[in-house]
Amino acid sequence: MRHHGDAEVASGLVDFAVNVRPGTPPEWLAERLRASVADLAAYPDPGPARSAVARRHGRAVEEVLLTSGAAEAFVLLARALRPRRAAIVHPQFTEPEAALRAAGHAVHRVILGKDFTLDPDAVPRGADLVVVGNPTNPTSVLHPAETIAALARPGRTVVVDEAFMDCVPGEPETLAATLPPGVVVIRSLTKTWGLAGLRAGYVLAEPALIERLAEAQPLWAVSTPALVAIQACCEPSALAEAERWAADLAAERDRLAGELSARGLYVVPQARASFLCLNMPDALGVRALLRERGYAVRRGDTFPGLGPDWLRVAVRDRATNDALLGALGELGI
Repeated sequence: MRHHGDAEVASGLVDFAVNVRPGTPPEWLAERLRASVADLAAYPDPGPARSAVARRHGRAVEEVLLTSGAAEAFVLLARALRPRRAAIVHPQFTEPEAALRAAGHAVHRVILGKDFTLDPDAVPRGADLVVVGNPTNPTSVLHPAETIAALARPGRTVVVDEAFMDCVPGEPETLAATLPPGVVVIRSLTKTWGLAGLRAGYVLAEPALIERLAEAQPLWAVSTPALVAIQACCEPSALAEAERWAADLAAERDRLAGELSARGLYVVPQARASFLCLNMPDALGVRALLRERGYAVRRGDTFPGLGPDWLRVAVRDRATNDALLGALGELGI
């Protein structure tokens, strides 16, 4: 459960395992982070960044909690909530389940079927906490907003991990703007802005739940540089840059998916995030052979609902992607 893409990467390997946008953080953001060091003697003030997130999504400030990455948000939910029956929709990022189990909560796994499309009827009616990714890691599937909203009902909390939503041009299926009753949206700045080492994310939810999560959060959990990054990445110029990147990503992702499919590999259809999920015979063996040739890809068997014939491959620039295709060709794939 605690195996993640960073464990696949080593010196000298071309990284197709971690889903962080290459070449980030951009220089304009790095410059602001460097300047923030001058303020490190003061305790962090989350106010300006919290207001920036609220403006970015059209929410009230009271509906926003800043976190040390999305991973902290899952821990806070596990601490603050007392679910009688928690349901995790898999395959997906494993930290929500790990956090719930660490807090002593039992977890029911909902394993999606073919093409990993979400069926609300597969979720137990008695589940009072449901966690789903959108678009989902590792499948790259984007579920319709109305399908996820249909999971909400009185007495149930629906947590939507939207860490990769800014990979989708226009973010048409986000629930951040509407935030139906009982729905919690978790966002991350790690992937698009290259802040994995800084930790920057946030939660959008009803004010009463935000208060409960804040009570479970340590004081000053989000550092001053992370607050500077959150505020900066919510500015119109940053949002426009992210939108341009998402459009370029979509074109290259679809091209790479087509190339892999043409080789007889099953690529989970309608991928919308910054990675592809592949099925092939002896995927773990292929992964090992790719490492020998200098390429790191993410094993899929650590995700509930997948197995040893699955890999996750990050989408890079065209030349880097073509180099990986060349390495696969050397393996007869």
